[in-house]
Amino acid sequence: MKKSVLLFTVACALLTGCKHLQPSSKVEGPLKPHLGEAKFDVQPLFPNERFGNVVVSTKGTIIATWGTSHVRAKRSEDGGNTWGPEIVIAKPGFQPGGLTVNETNGDIIAFVEDRHPPAPIHIYVSSDDGKTWNKIETNIKPDSKGNDPSMHMNEHGITLRHGKHKGRLIRPSRWYAGQNHSSKWPQHYTNAIYSDDDGKTWQTSEPFPANGTGEATIAELSDGTIYYNSRRHWAEEGANPRRRWTATSTDGGHTWTDLTFCEALPDGPQNTNYGCMAGLTRLAVKGHDILIYSNCDSPNGRVKGTVWASFDGGKTWPIKRLVFEGRHAYSSLTSGRPGTATEGMIIHHFEGGPKGGSAVARFNLAWILEGGTKTGNGEVPSELN
Repeated sequence: MKKSVLLFTVACALLTGCKHLQPSSKVEGPLKPHLGEAKFDVQPLFPNERFGNVVVSTKGTIIATWGTSHVRAKRSEDGGNTWGPEIVIAKPGFQPGGLTVNETNGDIIAFVEDRHPPAPIHIYVSSDDGKTWNKIETNIKPDSKGNDPSMHMNEHGITLRHGKHKGRLIRPSRWYAGQNHSSKWPQHYTNAIYSDDDGKTWQTSEPFPANGTGEATIAELSDGTIYYNSRRHWAEEGANPRRRWTATSTDGGHTWTDLTFCEALPDGPQNTNYGCMAGLTRLAVKGHDILIYSNCDSPNGRVKGTVWASFDGGKTWPIKRLVFEGRHAYSSLTSGRPGTATEGMIIHHFEGGPKGGSAVARFNLAWILEGGTKTGNGEVPSELN
């Protein structure tokens, strides 16, 4: 390391609140590894039970979690070719999603609830790339309405990489209004929790600007804007809850504006208002806002698992491709890291698959582009055609 860089790093570490992320070349890389030869496979992962999540550690290890009787994990150090044995994170315990990789120090954070929420929340941290997990003391503060957030069953969190909130941890959360019952749905809303001290304390954001929402996803765009995409199983009379609802934040995830009804993306089977948890990831490509979204593309039933691609940060979704024809319910998406065995990959953990339980599909952007179906919602950039 050059002396000037070393001095800057030391000085930065001494400044209160300054976060030193890994070099940008490690967290975001070039577009080229995502193109070229199309790649795809799908394999069973966990048996029985429900509720999956997936992230890629700073070392490139894929970590998938699962379970309603106890929360467990599996690791893959070779890009998903092989998987190690199950690792117990918490027993008993209920999986509420929201795995979060701290790109400042490499820690992986798992959230555990005692039962289907609302329920007490516990946080476990792994500092050895997901091999072992330890419960830590934490403080999750209520939102401005005095409501304590629930975690279930939101997509993974992220570390912010851009702007003045660089290094902040943030993951989607929600308020249940006491229970998940149709009489309470008009009061439900999603939000987010964020931490500036590596997960020791968490602030809760202002509510997402639409009620009836739950089970959300987030991604940070290249300019630091946070894109928020939420399930919604209730809407005011005359409104359509069967497609996704989005908003954005320019203040690090504290407030949400620009509420948009996303007609291009289904919120689960289209014969019901109830919706379905979706996956979302931004590809780790520097200067590009390529988002991948997963859900079931079905008129009836949680089947036909499909992914959509956006090339403008979620404004349009011009192409989609079927991942799995059969059962496909809740899903989680993450993208590979430059310089690791996962570079250029998209990892898709979903309920269903060839043996039930859960499955992991691995593919790349080239595979989506090669055999995808045009949606009519925007255009694929000419350089990718």
